[in-house]
This record gives sequence, structure tokens and C-alpha cells, in this order.
Amino acid sequence: MDTIFAQATAAGKAGISVIRVSGPDALSSGLAFGVRLDPIDRKVSRLLDGDGALIDIAFLLSFKAGHSFTGEPVVEFHTHGSQVIVSRVLNRLSEAGFRPAEPGEFTRRALETGQLDLSQVEGLADLIDAETEEQRRQAVRVFDGALGGLVEEWRSKLVRAAALLEATIDFADEDVPENVFPEVQNLLVSVHGELESEAEGADVRERVRDGFEVAIVGAPNTGKSTLLNRLAGRDAAITSEHAGTTRDVIEVRMDLKGLPVTILDTAGLRDAKDDVERIGIDMGRKRASAADLRIYLLESIDEPVSPLSPDDIIVLSKADRHVDLSMPAVSGHTGLGMDDLVGRVATMLSDRVRSTGTATRARHAAALRDGVSWIGGVLERLSANDIDNVDILAEDVRAAIRALDMLVGRVDVETLLDEIFTSFCIGK
Repeated sequence: MDTIFAQATAAGKAGISVIRVSGPDALSSGLAFGVRLDPIDRKVSRLLDGDGALIDIAFLLSFKAGHSFTGEPVVEFHTHGSQVIVSRVLNRLSEAGFRPAEPGEFTRRALETGQLDLSQVEGLADLIDAETEEQRRQAVRVFDGALGGLVEEWRSKLVRAAALLEATIDFADEDVPENVFPEVQNLLVSVHGELESEAEGADVRERVRDGFEVAIVGAPNTGKSTLLNRLAGRDAAITSEHAGTTRDVIEVRMDLKGLPVTILDTAGLRDAKDDVERIGIDMGRKRASAADLRIYLLESIDEPVSPLSPDDIIVLSKADRHVDLSMPAVSGHTGLGMDDLVGRVATMLSDRVRSTGTATRARHAAALRDGVSWIGGVLERLSANDIDNVDILAEDVRAAIRALDMLVGRVDVETLLDEIFTSFCIGK
């Protein structure tokens, strides 16, 4: 393979910049600057240009194969963070015959050398993109191998089940020491339940990656836009005493107690006065229906409301104007009740996250559901004592194993790799 290089730290002025070199000839990259490196080395060295002029005094580290991020021999140049220095070092590496890395190429090599599995690669991508504390916690758990560890446990049980089934085929003409089918069934029931649970939680975990949506709904002029502005801490929406001011769905993305949340301000629900308002109301209804949670603002306690979900929050708006506060109330003008409202929203969304597992992507859920389907078919036949074609049962268990192997990138994922790695920046 080519020996590649790239700046691993962000471009721009900084105290320190890191330039990474990876590949079979990584150690010789030091020679381009007049520095001899051992397979495992740490030293402060003068980096010299081709004509012997000093480029910088830098800290150099070398890692031997199997002990680096990529699994290959790696050298890191920790230079001062001037872009002029970084540019000269990069140019010198290119002049010495090394190739600039493509986006995600270091991480791709880590996958190919077995340093990371595919789920860990995805976890790393999510960790780099994390903007909130819950996104960080979720991403680092996957990057640390939590999902891969689960796959190994499930795979071990399925391999055992398949081996037991195949033993009955191999010894069909002989006395098998014991009836293997009860153990096979117990193994499959255990894995089937865990896969189902993990697949169900993947949708919520994906929302943590992409962000939850919370829609503010209610009649015109109930203070929806004022509430949005209070939550956002700025004038994100126009407010007016005239009903029907909001026509489009206005979105504000925020960090709500560690969770990524987009708050939606929707058009007031009423019989539209014109076509433009009608379009806005229809659009608002659709977005509110698809949201993860809705906050219904009421002007009076007696106002009828039909929540779409039992978790939806119903509050009295303009709390500063009411004397009777026998139900939860909030005021976007004064902030009355805001802490309680934010706390309720955060608690509801956090509870959903805590009740889910480790899978975080639609791809994970699809592979898990494939495994559930294959195992479910085998369990149905075992329950019906349909064991005449044990070879078919064993092959279906093997199909479930292949579905799990796709989760961690062992098989049939080549078409995914380009899409995944191009999302990484150069240097990662």
C-alpha cells in the first residue's frame, strides 16, 4: 500500500499541529527532514529542508505496525501550528514521494487492518460530529466497541446453535449422544429477544444522532412564537398581536440538557383566511404529527385539545395573565414556568434514550431485523417439531450470523464504505 500523509489537526493558526504519516515506508519520512527514527521512537528534532535550512523544531513519534491507530507503521510530526510551517512540511513529504491521504483514508486502513470494526468506524464519525453531551456519550460507547461486543456474544451463541444442528446431519446414521434441539431452541430464543429489543431502540438512538423534534402547536395568537423565542434566547420568530403571523414552520436547533433538539414553531390551527395561510397550517400539522413530542399551548383551561401521544405536553399559555393556575402554565414573556417545561421535555426524551440499547443507525436496525427474521423462522419450525430438514434450519441460522457480520463489516458491506469514509475529513 502507498504511504500516505495528512494534517490530522484542524487547519488554521494553533499552538501545535499534528501531521500523520502511515504506511509501510512511514519511518523513512523522517529522513526527508534529516531525522532517523526507530520503529518505536519519541524525540524532539530539527526538521531540515532539502537544502539543509531549518523548517521547525518538532516533536516526532513513531509507532510500529499493530500499535498505531491505522495498524500500520505510523509517524507523527508535532510541529508549531503556523500554517506556513505545516504547508512546508506537507510539501516536503510530497516531494519525498509520499501520497496525500484521501478523506477518511486513515480510518479506512484501521478497518482493513482490524483495528476497528465497521460499527466502531461509524461511532468515530458520530463522535467527531457530536454537538451535545448525549451524542458524545452514545458515540463513544459505540466507538469503544459496545455494539461489536454484543455482536460477538450473539454470534457465539448462533455458531453454537448451528454447530449442534449440523452435528445431527453429520451423525444422521449414528446415535447422537443427546437431543440437541432443546439447547438450540434456548440459544435462539435468547438471541432473538435481544436482537428484537436492540432493533426497536435503534430508531430512538438515531434520533440522538440526528436530533429530536419538538413541535409547539395551538390556536393562533397563543404565544407559540414568543415561547420559541424564549427557548432560543433570541428573536427567531416574528411576534405580533395579530393572529396568523406565522405561516412557515420555523426551526430552532438547541442543546436541551445534553440532547440535540429542534424546536418547531407552527402556524396557528384555525380555519385559514387565505390559501397561503392554509398551506402553512397544513405544513405545520404534518411536521407536528411527525415530531417526537408536541407542546400544546392553550389560552384557557376549558379549551378542547386532542393530543397525538400520551407523552404530549399540555400547558396553559400566557401564565402571567392568569390567576387560576390549576394546570401547568408557561409565559414566554416573563419566563414563568419555563424551567419546569424544559425539564419535562428533557426528562421525557431522556427516558426514551435510557430505555434503548446500543445500535444507532438505520443500517444497524435493518441488519438486526434480518437476524430476527431468520431466527424467528427457525424457532417456528422447532416449535412445530418440523425437524425433517435440519440442513435448512442450520443454513437459516448461518444466514442470521451473516446478518450480524454485516453489522461489524465482516461481509457484504463494500458498497457502504465509500459513502461512510467520504464523510470523514482529510487527516482522519
